[in-house]
Amino acid sequence: MKAHDGMYIGGEWRPAAGTDTIAVVNPADEQVIAHVPAGTAEDVDAAVRAARAAFPGWAATAPTERAARIAALRDVLAARQDEIAATVTAELGAPEKLAQTVHVGMPILVAGSYAELAASYSFEEKHGNSTVLLEPVGVVGAITPWNYPLHQIVAKVAPALAAGCTVVLKPAEDTPLTAQLFAEATEEAGLPAGVFNLVTGLGPVAGQALAAHQGVDLVSFTGSTAVGRQIGATAGGAVKRVALELGGKSANVILPSADLARAVNVGVANVMSNSGQTCSAWTRMLVDGERYEEAVALAAAAVAKYVPGERVGPVVNAKQQARVRGYIEKGIEEGARVAAGGPEAPLGTGYYVSPTVFADVTPEMTIAQEEIFGPVVSILKYEDVDDALRIANGTVYGLAGAVWAADDAEAVAFARRMDTGQVDINGGRFNPIAPFGGYKQSGFGRELGSHGLAEYLQTKSLQF
Repeated sequence: MKAHDGMYIGGEWRPAAGTDTIAVVNPADEQVIAHVPAGTAEDVDAAVRAARAAFPGWAATAPTERAARIAALRDVLAARQDEIAATVTAELGAPEKLAQTVHVGMPILVAGSYAELAASYSFEEKHGNSTVLLEPVGVVGAITPWNYPLHQIVAKVAPALAAGCTVVLKPAEDTPLTAQLFAEATEEAGLPAGVFNLVTGLGPVAGQALAAHQGVDLVSFTGSTAVGRQIGATAGGAVKRVALELGGKSANVILPSADLARAVNVGVANVMSNSGQTCSAWTRMLVDGERYEEAVALAAAAVAKYVPGERVGPVVNAKQQARVRGYIEKGIEEGARVAAGGPEAPLGTGYYVSPTVFADVTPEMTIAQEEIFGPVVSILKYEDVDDALRIANGTVYGLAGAVWAADDAEAVAFARRMDTGQVDINGGRFNPIAPFGGYKQSGFGRELGSHGLAEYLQTKSLQF
């Protein structure tokens, strides 16, 4: 695969400050496909300085012109969709169709939404005798994960650009090639030098340096809750704003009146997508006692269609494979019943995990409380609607969820009582302008739409 051997800083590819590199491995065949530089604090400092120098000019640029640059970026991504999708497949292991439609198609849609929003957003408001100005917060340090490498970049960079901020991006070390293609796209789209900057590197080195840098005004991080705590503490110590989109353990609540077969099949598909590596995946399926065994049988039959190496890809690396298999073993140890799959690796080569369905899962089990981040569904039984709500709200997370019922009103009534940031009602479709973010230890702040743009703005009031 094509890879740059430098950092994208100040509108050009510059040699890295150090000589260390990071190997990029294809998780489907375990082969090294490229090397990228391992950034240092010196690289981060250079990138932040470039972003600070570019900030006044970009902040003063008319919103309509910022919108035009974002639209141009969307068009470049669309023109290079096949190349980017192939890169996502190579470094993440995503099946080709998923890479095309979700990993690249979705961020193109999101970029387009911010091109429209930047042109129409009101950056001034009248409140009585005051004029309220919504101004860009400054330089943004964006730290993104590997599970949706392009989408997570666009979900942070596009609203930051729309707001008038400049950006330094530190992508996940497992998927840096997609980030390099994005940097090329920003240049092709005509973004001024220094408005977008890229530093590849390891989280504890480059990521920590970015979060701690005094020249960064806001840190936007997506990743695990454990790392989010560290980022939050670092940013708080420097008295800078932070947005955290962290882990999840989302409940898929199937109420007694729901179409069971549809709810189970869509629920299984939701978890199997991206090999279970989705923070908002509905990994806990809640079913009433009378239909519980039927749901288990339906889920086992559904998951059998997800053949490793064909319909479901590998997890990202060997560490993640061992982690997911460890959770499956822990579920068995704590008394859960394997209805499909299990801890055995399904293929001899590649970081694959057997798509797994657990039955007889109780709320206190580890697999019902902790984020597994793999193709594992846990099915829990509830006694009544209040018990279902107790189970659904009974984790430290609150990122997403789903409710199924005979009619939307019944499902909405339940969803209103859930402690979570986003709920799909009877299979609701993805909306690129709906706010996304969590309650509790799933973080704070929102991405997408006008709420996502607001994260990158600060407020000034003028009294007359």
